Amino acid sequence: MSDAANLDVREVNFDGLVGPTHNYSGLALGNVASMSHGGLVSNPREGALQGLAKMKSLLDAGFAQGVLPPQQRPDLGALRALGFSGTAHEVLTRAAREAPQLLRAVCSASSMWTANAGTVTPSVDAVDGRVHFTPANLQSSFHRFLEPETTGRVLAAIFHDPHHFAHHPVLPATPAFSDEGAANHTRLSASHGEPGVHLFVYGRQAFGGDPAHEPRHFPARQTLEASQAVARQHGLSDAQAVFAQQHPEAIDAGVFHNDVIAVGNGPVLLYHEMAFRDEQGTLDALRARMATPLIPVRVPVEAVSLQDAVTSYLFNSQLLSQPDGSMTLVVPGECQENEAVWRTIQDLLLAGHNPIGEVLVKDVKQSMRNGGGPACLRLRVALSAAERQALSGRVLLDEALYAELTAWVERHYRDRLAPDDLADPQLAEETLSALDELTQILQIGSVYPFQLG
Repeated sequence: MSDAANLDVREVNFDGLVGPTHNYSGLALGNVASMSHGGLVSNPREGALQGLAKMKSLLDAGFAQGVLPPQQRPDLGALRALGFSGTAHEVLTRAAREAPQLLRAVCSASSMWTANAGTVTPSVDAVDGRVHFTPANLQSSFHRFLEPETTGRVLAAIFHDPHHFAHHPVLPATPAFSDEGAANHTRLSASHGEPGVHLFVYGRQAFGGDPAHEPRHFPARQTLEASQAVARQHGLSDAQAVFAQQHPEAIDAGVFHNDVIAVGNGPVLLYHEMAFRDEQGTLDALRARMATPLIPVRVPVEAVSLQDAVTSYLFNSQLLSQPDGSMTLVVPGECQENEAVWRTIQDLLLAGHNPIGEVLVKDVKQSMRNGGGPACLRLRVALSAAERQALSGRVLLDEALYAELTAWVERHYRDRLAPDDLADPQLAEETLSALDELTQILQIGSVYPFQLG
């Protein structure tokens, strides 16, 4: 990529649309918010509108914003593969009676958290000069294991031009290669258009790992072997990658992904003291590989406890670059409601010697109650002008698309959904109708199982 092209690289945040079956089923072991809100009544319409409002506000602030569609839910194909037969009504009724947890799983709207959609390497870091994608296998939980096939089709439909984009197969869906995507991956560089260093964070080592260095209460969802495999797929050299273990005590406190305890952007790494098992070793490895000085912003446990980090999702915030070199931190409203966290934002982050110069507070409560903050809702893709031009479909947000998507949500989404409502066959019909219309709005073709026959 030429120097001129480097200057035109922009990070596009592709947010996942909250799906019509957004519900609180408490499916995610290790996700404190998800487990604590299980069984409550959700508001899918409000959730989707909150997500769109966040996208629109960032667009208005000058940031590039993309959209990714939700998945087809309920996943009747998954229920049929597990022995439920008959019409849609019969399958749903029997599943609700005999295996209600399975029904909740196949109705999950978890694909809204597109930080888990996959791992992305920008073209400036790739030997072949293309943007590389690997969908995450998400094998650690059944409801998310159902996503990768459709995710792969969606990514291939949008990033379709083989001259600019390369797609890799999902890793084997086994515990040894458990992969949760970009939620455990951070790219650090001088700017989006400059070569970067990729920080892969894992919770455990599948082959030859020491159980004493693993969490005891909640599962470690990312393996070292999965992170290494993705780096190999994308052609990253040893000089371009750092592999660091997440602190097991953080995982046991509810930090199920690294993006719940750390966020990076440009040369800045904002992280909690308990983010990494070997904090100093991780920083030293990054400094040794980065062409620009690393700017670590460390939040000590005395300022923000692990519990406050998990409940506020301070680190599950978006850190975005402004043209003048400063950065904007996009935090959920829960940060403002926590006195210790809000004081830390004001006294340590905004008043500290770092590029963070602005904090924006966004209401994403419908997502937060299921354990996903602003950073969970987006997949970061650094694209040159030519790569942005090569995108297929109508997925870059503008005023017109925002208006159409808002109207689409108002037409198709319910404002109340209890777990018992998931057995309603009318909900399944409403969802298929909504998704069929959505693919036409986004102009991405047939990506859902019901459209493929």
